[in-house]
Amino acid sequence: MSVSCTLGPLMRRGTASRSLTRLSQSPSTRALSTTPRRDDTWGFIGLGQMGYNMAKNLHAKIPSGDTLLIRDVNEESTKRFLKEASETARSSGSKGTLPSVAVADSAREMAEKSNVIITSLPEPQHVKDVFHSMLRQGPLPKLDKERVFIDTSTIDPASSKEIANAIHTTTQGRFVDAPVSGGVVGARAGTLSFMFGASSQSGDLVDRVKAILLLMGKKVWHMGEAGAGVSAKLANNYILAINNIATAEAMNLGMRWGLDPKSLQELVSASTGRCWPMDVNNPVPGVIEGAPASRDYEGGFGVSLMNKDLRLAITAAKESDTPLTLAEVARVVYSVVEKEHRGKDFSVVYKYLEGRSQQI
Repeated sequence: MSVSCTLGPLMRRGTASRSLTRLSQSPSTRALSTTPRRDDTWGFIGLGQMGYNMAKNLHAKIPSGDTLLIRDVNEESTKRFLKEASETARSSGSKGTLPSVAVADSAREMAEKSNVIITSLPEPQHVKDVFHSMLRQGPLPKLDKERVFIDTSTIDPASSKEIANAIHTTTQGRFVDAPVSGGVVGARAGTLSFMFGASSQSGDLVDRVKAILLLMGKKVWHMGEAGAGVSAKLANNYILAINNIATAEAMNLGMRWGLDPKSLQELVSASTGRCWPMDVNNPVPGVIEGAPASRDYEGGFGVSLMNKDLRLAITAAKESDTPLTLAEVARVVYSVVEKEHRGKDFSVVYKYLEGRSQQI
């Protein structure tokens, strides 16, 4: 597996991590027992805006006797997850009926103890580094169930296939690429759509993966062999990237013509221009209550991530000799918007267009 050995901050350890592990040792969030257990252990790496909410749904739905191991570079996110798990147990009176939560000191420890390992990370190199750190110390100990590694990150097909090959050739388990659609809103509500790639010749793997993903989402599609999930996601997000710009332009155009933005949104959402950026993630503040635009473009799908996905789609398209006539124009727009509005939801493209309109 030709991946970097530089693990960076993702694998950082220290007194803070050890103190977080001790924080988990309450009746509702106790640490792992040193004695063998029949119940399953689940691992989740990456508590960003998407992963945090996916892990919360997973914790709420796995059997009460199971254990959830978590890990993230952001120690505050880890600490908050543990705190919220304890508060949920106390407020619901479910003490002793929720699964255990513990903090893994490393990705390797998580892989050694978990039947299912789920990752949700920003960039291909982060994913490669994490999986390399799981495998570089030699064979993982055998468990009662075959390990399933599920990567929900959006990365390029080549990197995903590289990781899958490393896991399968060393017989460490089964690797599944399962990126998501639905944004932070869907992650929070547990209504995400998953598209995954996995061998249909691996016995009950497809059915097992579907059952796991439905703990965090509402719809699941098996798209084909390894790499098919990320390929489908990049195709989907290419459409999303273009639709988002078109929606922002159309809303800006209509408002400059004197149209009421809510009336325009309702019309388009009932007509042939209907799309997710218009229906759910409308870029004009105040049009859709709860959309990032109505919260100063906070808490959604970051413009940096959209720019990354567009870049990956363009690269994959070139590798397959597929023309994308709108891609480069869109990439220029997102690159400029990312510099001006880094950290904001990608619908902030509207603010960029609005500003340009005022300059004309």
